[in-house]
Amino acid sequence: MKLWHPSMTPVVERKDRGKPARKILAAPPLILCGSFLLLILVGTCLLKLPLATVVPIQWSQSLFTATSAVTVTGLSVVDTGSEFTVFGQIVIALLIQLGGLGLMTFAIVTLIALGGKINFLQRTVAKEAFNQTDASTLISTVKSVLIFSLCVEAVGIAILFIYWWDELGWKVSLFHSFFYTVSAFNNAGFALNSDNLIPYVNDPVINFTISGLFIIGGLGFSVWIDLLRSKRWSRLTPYSKMMISGTVIINAVAVVAIYLIESNNPDTLGPMNESGRWLASWFQAVAPRTAGFNTLPIDKLEDATTSLMLVLMFIGGGSMSTASGIKVVTFIVLILATYGYLRRDAAVYVFKREISRETVSKALALTFVSIVVTWVAIFCLLLSEHAPMIDIIFEAVSALGTVGLSRGLTSGLSETGEIIIMLLMFMGRLGPLTLAYFLASPRSHKLRYPETRLAIG
Repeated sequence: MKLWHPSMTPVVERKDRGKPARKILAAPPLILCGSFLLLILVGTCLLKLPLATVVPIQWSQSLFTATSAVTVTGLSVVDTGSEFTVFGQIVIALLIQLGGLGLMTFAIVTLIALGGKINFLQRTVAKEAFNQTDASTLISTVKSVLIFSLCVEAVGIAILFIYWWDELGWKVSLFHSFFYTVSAFNNAGFALNSDNLIPYVNDPVINFTISGLFIIGGLGFSVWIDLLRSKRWSRLTPYSKMMISGTVIINAVAVVAIYLIESNNPDTLGPMNESGRWLASWFQAVAPRTAGFNTLPIDKLEDATTSLMLVLMFIGGGSMSTASGIKVVTFIVLILATYGYLRRDAAVYVFKREISRETVSKALALTFVSIVVTWVAIFCLLLSEHAPMIDIIFEAVSALGTVGLSRGLTSGLSETGEIIIMLLMFMGRLGPLTLAYFLASPRSHKLRYPETRLAIG
């Protein structure tokens, strides 16, 4: 994907009577950023209404909850299940849906339904939202994404509704199935129980349904569209092959690692039977990929498991998905580029295709920006919060990866800490590289300088 440059920005001229025409410049990342900010502000106002909460909450708490919902993170300073009314919980679910699937999905589909046309500016903004490089297939992609998402969510709601019917009754069951499905598919991690999904640690239906929803949502819509169209491994694009292979390998390694590390932990897997241990290991291995649900107490995990989860949260899911992080393919490109350099290969290859230098550079830039943002946030949180360093690091990585898992620090954050976490969630949802576009626009150099070699390492 080419970096945005001011010369590429559409120019809109407005002519008023008696006034000279003015040019309005708007960068696509800026419009996308503004759309998310507007949704957060609307959500903040709705959650501050008296009918949204059991007892009045502060504006800062309402803003934090709205930001967490729109960025599909799941971190919360107030308990979603006990402190918000049904109206407030519905607002949170709608904010999750809009933030997860993206504002441009609903905006473009609505415009098409009304018979409108997509202009060049709207196409450019939507390309930024969906990380697409081809504008010609954008509208069909948006339609496919929306239909696919609603169909998957309908299946999730049906399974959970039937399963919870006897336990909760049809009304509560219907609402719970709706809320958890939206939260899971959009990788949000919001739950209606203060213990998240810990009560269902041994429940295979809940574990596999919830994990299935957030894996489908986090794999990436482009991969599912490619699978539905190609139907064969050999016909899949290199990106889809990398995404599927990377997801399987990362999940498998994480499951085995957590099982081995936590098997003797009396606070997690120790008291469980063999099948329960594997089930809990599976869920806690796949959840950190920006889902935010947990069936094990996060603050009771071994330090080795916590460090593994930090890596999983930092990697995240797939592009054009409801997940965040640096993305699986970015992680794989970095590994392949490093491996290729150590072998002194002339280029980086994957599945008999050469990876462009621009793609490698983008992966490096995205990872570097993410690391810098995380480090600065951790440094600031260490100054503002009185908490163990591991809790602060975990909170920062979770926020930037829009994961939503916490070791208990969220509810005790200071006002400064809440602001830092909100900024991390916002940046994590838009993508550090998209925000970096504002700070560094590409420049064309008329002069070329002699090449030099520097000592590295």
